Amino acid sequence: MGNAESAVVQKRLTRFRPEHRPMIEGVFDRLRGNVVAQKLTENTLTFEMLQSSMCILTKDSMIRRSYQSMCSIAFEPTRKSAKVSMTAASGVHREQLVIFLADTLQGTAEEQAPLVMAMCQNEAFDKVVTNEQVTEVGKGWKSDKMGDGSQGINLLAQQMLSELKTTEQGNYDVTCLEDWIFRVPQISLYLQMLVAEGLAVWQNSQPVQPILPPCQETSWKDLLSLLDIPTLMFLAAQLPDRYSAPWRLVFSTLVHGESFTRMIAGLRKCGPTLLLIKDTRGYVFGGFASISWEVKPEFQGDSRCFLFSVFPRLSVYSATGYNQHFMYLNQNQHTMPNGLGMGGQHSYFGLWLDSDFGHGHSRARPKCTTFGSPQLSGDENFILDSMEIWAVGKASEPDEEEEAHINKSVMDKVPEVQSMMEMTGKKLHSLGLREPHEN
Repeated sequence: MGNAESAVVQKRLTRFRPEHRPMIEGVFDRLRGNVVAQKLTENTLTFEMLQSSMCILTKDSMIRRSYQSMCSIAFEPTRKSAKVSMTAASGVHREQLVIFLADTLQGTAEEQAPLVMAMCQNEAFDKVVTNEQVTEVGKGWKSDKMGDGSQGINLLAQQMLSELKTTEQGNYDVTCLEDWIFRVPQISLYLQMLVAEGLAVWQNSQPVQPILPPCQETSWKDLLSLLDIPTLMFLAAQLPDRYSAPWRLVFSTLVHGESFTRMIAGLRKCGPTLLLIKDTRGYVFGGFASISWEVKPEFQGDSRCFLFSVFPRLSVYSATGYNQHFMYLNQNQHTMPNGLGMGGQHSYFGLWLDSDFGHGHSRARPKCTTFGSPQLSGDENFILDSMEIWAVGKASEPDEEEEAHINKSVMDKVPEVQSMMEMTGKKLHSLGLREPHEN
């Protein structure tokens, strides 16, 4: 673009690090080069050029809406004083694309609202849009790129739309959309994913802050995860310091088996965690633990903890302040309940998994006192289908004595136990999942 670029574009580019600016400016030429067979008479982007990049991620209708949003941007071209808003027929100018990239990836709610409005509009210059128009934008993903199907996309769209407030006439104007984007972080995340992934903005170079938290040390080949992309988008936006560390799978019934003891081993000393549970009726729900779990017959945690529902609805239930019963984890006690619980009270938890691991409950009549949540499971007393635990923060370092105690199981301490179990035909699921103690 050189030194002749407009002041508006120069200001937008300063939002990116110097090493990232060439990539932002280079998107225009790369998209034009995608359609080599087309005769390029004007220095603009056509819909077909945009389609060639975004078609893998999103539907043609959403590509058309993104193209329409780019064309709606008024910019001040060099050597001219009047601001220009180009039409879809004339294509997307270089300055328009840079402004679009800067505002979607690094912009404020005030800057993003007009772009979302333009995506929703059926006709240019509409002052208001309807619920149906906004819904179409929210469901613009190709389902096979977001997880197992369209269910997660629809749930995320419904959850986001439930936060959108209408005008007195029952529709939405730019002010409504601006308020919505400001209050619901998933809207900006949605735009960032659409643009960064659809236009391959970063290509081989990653931005300083990833759009979604990376998941490390996870064997995706062997895992049919409860965590699809819509769920990840929803939950990541709820977490305090959600980008402080990569997410790590510390326990999964599919990988580690149904073992309460193995679950505790994964939970302890790994920092903040997300628990996801699926019951046999297909309900998916869980909780966020703000600190590392400890095995003890008393409540722990703080008000940053929350419960949530994933299916049949996406909802988060934060601490009410009524009591401090945030987290509970106990095992091998005769006088206190043995299991994992969050919210409520003994025998009446908002989320409870019994130490036998096959059963649990979610009791709320009418709501959980700690988090204000309703019944999360299909039945009040549920049967576990599967479970995952993700560490989402920095792990605490155990001291040497704790580490030795954790690593040394009863089979390490008493080799005869291992031999007896093998003789009786018991399969040792834990072998191969841990390293034997060096002593």
